[in-house]
Amino acid sequence: MQLTSLDQINQNYRHIYFQPHFDDAALSCGGAIAMQVATGQHVLIVTVFGGIPAADAKLSQYAMQVQQKMGLGVDGAEAVHRRRAEDEAAAGILGADVLWLDYLDAIYRGTPAYYQGEESLFGSVNAGDLSLDEDLASVFMNIHERAPLAALYAPLGIGHHVDHQLCCSAADRLAQRKLNVKFYEDFPYVAQSAGSLETRQQELGIPMEPELVEISGVSARKEEAITQYTSQVPQLFGNQERLHQMLVSYSGSLRRTYPGIQIERYWRW
Repeated sequence: MQLTSLDQINQNYRHIYFQPHFDDAALSCGGAIAMQVATGQHVLIVTVFGGIPAADAKLSQYAMQVQQKMGLGVDGAEAVHRRRAEDEAAAGILGADVLWLDYLDAIYRGTPAYYQGEESLFGSVNAGDLSLDEDLASVFMNIHERAPLAALYAPLGIGHHVDHQLCCSAADRLAQRKLNVKFYEDFPYVAQSAGSLETRQQELGIPMEPELVEISGVSARKEEAITQYTSQVPQLFGNQERLHQMLVSYSGSLRRTYPGIQIERYWRW
């Protein structure tokens, strides 16, 4: 089901996933989501930066390059509509509900654009975006209050995409208040560079405890959900076979003493 307002969130939800962009929950948490739904639990995926650019918005050259690389053309609104359709299809396979917030993706923010290349997009959060941290924390808390029994999930910020950093920071505000927040490993960034997880953990400087979830029985459903993001798979993985290889390799590496066991790992503090 597609929710259109925070008002539709209720105490029936037991798991709420905050994803910066339309594919992050499936990529990093698709196994856990599929398992939770299979046991009759209600799951909601909230896309934080899911807003639609204004029809008259002038996109930066970089934003148009990113969209064209995804095969989404040069119209910002049309690109986001297509990505929303992909997200709805993926969530349907996993059995989760979706809610798209109106915050714009980083490549659409700022006049002139705050982020005009990969170096800035995967660097420090622009000064013009710093207020988003507190704004998002307020929204996350609002959601928690509407579904107080739900575990909350947010990205750890591995890879340093600014939108992932902002979501992590906002969720950390809730974690510091001892709410039930779990941080997921941003895939595929965590698998692309050796030591990226440890680097991020050192940056945050917070003692963390891991939580392992076996997803062997639902790994195929997770992969099927990810493949619905047809604008993302080619640019992130090249092809579907490479996606499969990376998923199996990484999820299998988290429990090497048990060959064939597929794992997702979450962190708490």
